[in-house]
Order: sequence, then structure tokens, then C-alpha cells
Amino acid sequence: MNTITKDEFVRLLSDAGINDQQMRKLHTLFENRHPDAHDSLLRWLGVSDTERKEIRSWARKTEG
Repeated sequence: MNTITKDEFVRLLSDAGINDQQMRKLHTLFENRHPDAHDSLLRWLGVSDTERKEIRSWARKTEG
């Protein structure tokens, strides 16, 4: 399966006009509505276990 890196995905979102605040909101909505799929996406992008746990932790604590 072909994949892209986290940095490539972030650059793609940025090039599409999505800023850092919007990306954080996307993580928050994704984590709160579809936590297993959010985790799967982060794994697919090659995000480390430590960073994945940090992202999911703050995303759960933030209101969407």
C-alpha cells in the first residue's frame, strides 16, 4: 500500500488553504466523532506512538 508521510499530508492540507487552527479543529472533531478512524489515520501517516498519544489526548480535551 502506498502511503504519504505526515509532513506531506500537512503540506497538502496547508496548500489547500487549511491553517494550523483549522487543522487542530479537524483533529478534535475527528477524535471526538471517530476516535478509532482518527487513530488509524495517524498510524497510516506514520505518526509515532508518543506523538499519536499526545495528539489524541489534547484533541479529546478540546471542544469541537
